[in-house]
Amino acid sequence: MAQQPSDRLPVEDLNREQAAAEIADLSARVAEANDNYHRHDAPEISDADYDAFKARLLALEAAFPELAQPDSPTGKVGAGPAEGFGKVAHAQRMMSLGNAFTETDVQEFLTRVRSFLNLPGDTLLEMTAEPKIDGLSLSLRYEQGELVQAATRGDGTVGENVTANARTIAEIPCRLAGTVPDILEVRGEVYMSHADFRTLNGQDAGRIFANPRNAAAGSLRQIDPAVTSRRPLRFFAYSWGELSEPLASTQLEAVERLASLGFQTNPLTRLCRSLPEMIDTWTQIEQQRATLGYDIDGVVYKVNDLSFQARLGFRSTTPRWALAHKFPAETAWTRLDRIEIQVGRTGALSPVARLEPVTVGGVVVSNATLHNEDYIAGRDNAGAPIREGRDIREGDWVKVYRAGDVIPKIADVDLSRRPADSLPFAFPSLCPQCGSEAIREPGDSVRRCTGGLICPAQAVEKLKHFVSRPAFDIDGLGARQIEMFFADPALPIREPADIFTLARRDSGNLARLKNREGFGERSVEKLFAAIEDKRRIPLARLLFALGIRHVGEVASGTLARHFGTWDALVAAIDGAAREPAFAAADDKARRTALPDSPHWAELVGIDGIGSVLVNSLVTTFSQQAEREGIDRLVAQLTVLPAQSTRAVQTEISGKTLVFTGTLERMTRAEAKARAEAMGAKVAGSVSAKTDLLIAGPGAGSKATKAADLGVAVIDEDEWLRIAGTG
Repeated sequence: MAQQPSDRLPVEDLNREQAAAEIADLSARVAEANDNYHRHDAPEISDADYDAFKARLLALEAAFPELAQPDSPTGKVGAGPAEGFGKVAHAQRMMSLGNAFTETDVQEFLTRVRSFLNLPGDTLLEMTAEPKIDGLSLSLRYEQGELVQAATRGDGTVGENVTANARTIAEIPCRLAGTVPDILEVRGEVYMSHADFRTLNGQDAGRIFANPRNAAAGSLRQIDPAVTSRRPLRFFAYSWGELSEPLASTQLEAVERLASLGFQTNPLTRLCRSLPEMIDTWTQIEQQRATLGYDIDGVVYKVNDLSFQARLGFRSTTPRWALAHKFPAETAWTRLDRIEIQVGRTGALSPVARLEPVTVGGVVVSNATLHNEDYIAGRDNAGAPIREGRDIREGDWVKVYRAGDVIPKIADVDLSRRPADSLPFAFPSLCPQCGSEAIREPGDSVRRCTGGLICPAQAVEKLKHFVSRPAFDIDGLGARQIEMFFADPALPIREPADIFTLARRDSGNLARLKNREGFGERSVEKLFAAIEDKRRIPLARLLFALGIRHVGEVASGTLARHFGTWDALVAAIDGAAREPAFAAADDKARRTALPDSPHWAELVGIDGIGSVLVNSLVTTFSQQAEREGIDRLVAQLTVLPAQSTRAVQTEISGKTLVFTGTLERMTRAEAKARAEAMGAKVAGSVSAKTDLLIAGPGAGSKATKAADLGVAVIDEDEWLRIAGTG
């Protein structure tokens, strides 16, 4: 894992190279944590770790915006739908929440809200406060009062269709009584009480659940609704999505309306009129936490006035009008038996602590992440001491903590109980899987195996990524099958191209495979058909499936839309590889778009594509073994050109806007948010690519430059007309 943020250098003390390395490391870790928690119901880091890592990543991206990865997990919600369920596209995105950990954080939230809305300091700003339930988010769609669809949050845009399962939950009405909007999406949390959880784990349920949250998630996401019906699930309603008509004018009244329609709402919800009232409510709820009978991990504050909520709108993943104020973590001491090194898809060597099982906050845990070699040694990646320089060794008694119901991390060491013969842990300089040199690049906190595809751990993980749901998504070829084929000398899959060679009808592989354990003739036929079906693949999916470091789903889509075809993309990458910006021996020089490097400049100049990503992309395509493997794969595919996916068109969709001067009837932040919601890009300076300048009083040099470049200029009244608020 990445080093704990509290043990790192302050963001303002980092140089560019250190920041780039830390952003890359944290992005990968947070994305993996999202997938484990939301898709697999199997979290491997604590909520406190996750929150701290994400907060640190946000701070780094704010300080170094040019280094932010286009597919950063700070711009995503949850994870994609799991296999086995139909997909549901949410009419309105299901968002996550920004987090607060201190009273100062809450005060800053209130200040931001007031500033965005341009509210004087003495204006009353009411907030609701309610317990943050630790369960599984669910959206229920009613049409003419009938429950027609239930969907999990998924990645916020697309979730899993669990309608049949939701109908078995007693606290979810299948039909609503009284006056109901024609379309009503009710959103809330599926959870399990502590008493029901203990009863479930005492039965022969086929598995032992680690905690109530996992039990609730696993129970709702059963392929057979009959299994769900036997599980004691509950539901709290607290929000809504698409509506054909408003429920009320305030958050509190809307929740009360949901209660009148038959939904369970949390009785601890309160209306607060000041910061002291909010903190007092948070304190009261925390004091009741142990006696509630269900898990909560904080308090959620929401702006009560729904017209204010509409004006505040959303960031990429979170509403501006809501905040989760988290509770502190829980701790315990146990013995660290051994330290193991795992090798990931990008070659990262990740240390894992194997612990003597210990109960922390009611959950038994036996594993914890150790971040990296610096953390084990008791220093940060700049060499400064952490834990007062105390290192971590096998046999140590260590302090672990958890927040929420997940596997903890190690926070400290008890030196008084350290065995007399203990030795410092020697972090390997060779890959434990393939023996290749494991190097740590300057500014990077992670040591990586240099073996590439000759390293079986990397090769297997890359293949698992290749067949994953957001990539090629080959039905019947998952992680377990990849491991089997990789180890099979007769039917090996060692690189992506081998998958399509396996399915060739004239290869004789059908006859070889159909008698293997787990395969019959029909299942082999289905597998081969699924592979054949993926010979035609969209450009964005292919690029993401290659597993190139820093090139995630969002960046893959951005590159695909920019270049349109595989050939055009490869031509730009190959062109960049021949240019001075890439040919420079100094990696730092590669991060500057030189005037005589048009291909490099084009790649770096794509909105949302940074130089670190381009460097990784060009490096991968320039390595002979990697390139030959990519070429072998593409030779067996038909790569479909990219198409625009923008669904809603406005008169400023796709245009670049610049705001200047003083806006008198809308704050600058509100104007920017409105423009982006309408499909426009908002830039900070005028250039030849600017389509429209919105100029208020005091426009100054930007208006002059716009006139020189022939850029259209409008005033605030015309902008309000375009924005639909004039």
